[in-house]
Amino acid sequence: MRANLGSFDRLIRAVLGIVLFGAPMLNVPAIWSNAALAYGSMAVGLILFVTAVFRFCPLYRVLGISTCKI
Repeated sequence: MRANLGSFDRLIRAVLGIVLFGAPMLNVPAIWSNAALAYGSMAVGLILFVTAVFRFCPLYRVLGISTCKI
C-alpha cells in the first residue's frame, strides 16, 4: 500500500470519522435514535478514521487520485 492521502485530507477524515462515530453514542442530534442510521454512521466514521491512520484510501487508488505530496 502506497500512501495516497495528504496531511489536510487525513485531518479532515480523522475529525469527520470521530464525529460520525461518536455522535450516535451521544445521541446528538436525536436522528441517531434510529438504529440503522446510528450503525451506518458509526461504520462510515470508522472507515474514515482507519483510512486517515493508514494514509491510504482504496477508492482514491481505483480513481487514480493522490493528495499526498511525497
